[in-house]
This record gives sequence, C-alpha cells and structure tokens, in this order.
Amino acid sequence: FYSSAFFITIMSIDRYLAIVRSVYALRVRTAAHGAVTSLALWAVAILASAPAFLFFQEVDDNNKSACIPHYPDSNNGWKIFSNFEVNALGWLMPLGILIFCYYNILKNLQKCHTQNKYKAMKLVFIVVTVFFLFWTPVNIVLFLDSLQNMYIIDDCHTSKRLAVAMELAEAFSFAHCCLNPVIYAFVGEKFKQYLCEAFGKYARFLLICKDYRTFSRHSSDKHSSVVPVSSHSSFMDTIL
Repeated sequence: FYSSAFFITIMSIDRYLAIVRSVYALRVRTAAHGAVTSLALWAVAILASAPAFLFFQEVDDNNKSACIPHYPDSNNGWKIFSNFEVNALGWLMPLGILIFCYYNILKNLQKCHTQNKYKAMKLVFIVVTVFFLFWTPVNIVLFLDSLQNMYIIDDCHTSKRLAVAMELAEAFSFAHCCLNPVIYAFVGEKFKQYLCEAFGKYARFLLICKDYRTFSRHSSDKHSSVVPVSSHSSFMDTIL
C-alpha cells in the first residue's frame, strides 16, 4: 500500500523535474539518485507498516483464519495512529504532491504547440483522477473507523456497516495496482515502441529457429555427409 503510493508520488516528481525544472533535472535525474531514492522509499514504507507487523495476528474465527490487530491493553491509541498514518502518508501527502506536480506540468504544456500536447494533458488528468477515485473511499472509511475508535461514532449498526464498507473499499483501492501499468507504461509512446521492437526481435528469432529446424530435418532425411557439424555451428554463429 505505502510503496505503491510513494512510487506513484516519486514518479510524478520525476516528471515534474523533467518538464518544469529541466535544467536542474539534468543533475539530479541519475541512476544513482534513482537507486538511493527507491531504497529510501522502501525503508519508509516498511517503517510505516511497522504497526501491522507488530500487532496483527492470525486467529481462528468461526473455523476461518483471520488476520486481525491485537493492540496492547486493548488500547485504541495505536489503531487510531495507524489509521491517521494511512490518511496522511498514503493519501493526503501523495495527493497534494500529485496535484502540485501535475498542475505545474499542465501550465508548462499549455505553452507548447506540439501535436501530443492534448494527449499529454489528458494523461495527466487521468493519473490524478484515477488516484483520487480509487484511494479516497478506503481513506474515508479509515477516518470514520478512527472516529468510531474515539467513541465519536458509537453505534452498533454503523460499526457493522463500516466493517462491510472497509472490505469493499480495500478491494476497490487494490484494483488501482492493475491500472498502474496501463497508466504509467503502456500509454507511453517510447514504451510501446520498445515493446514492439522486442516482440519483433522475438518473432524474427522464432522464424529463424523454425527455418533452421526445417533445414536440419531436410539434411538428415537425405543422410548426407556433405554438411559437417562445424557448418551447423557456423550457421548458428551467423544467426546470432
């Protein structure tokens, strides 16, 4: 959950630097900085997930295995903290950065007079809208769950509804991971070009292998000793 939100955020910052701060981006958009940033994001994601690692336990609930939190001394403090942590780190902060980055990117794109201008603007709108639509429901439910743990909402019927809403909202939000490759990779012209080239090379390789097998069968059927073993290797060397 956290790594997904963090990497979407850092990719948006990367796009912002490349388009809006292009001169500064030449110095900071390096492979070394990318590796260090990725490791740092994973470290923060693991630390943010620490309450789940510490307090969640597998229990038997009506002959079904369930993973539920067991907080010390039945205190709701940790649970409230975990919920607000998700709200702040996993939603408010990434959404704020996304809006800032893509707002400035849109301002920059409006000055351009290229054919792909509107396509790029549409993609920016989709990225922000999809993130907001998929992650907002679960964060609203988590916020209401926090109010329930603080006894601001104290109603048994509402608690049952929140439990069902949490299941649905989590399933809906995790579906966002399926859209990430489409939004961040497959819509890119360069990625599609590289993908076509890769498939083209693979297809050519399969055709060459097929021709080679046909050639080998034809030679063996003739029982000819004209083509020595070394010619097979030289043929493969030519292919490779």
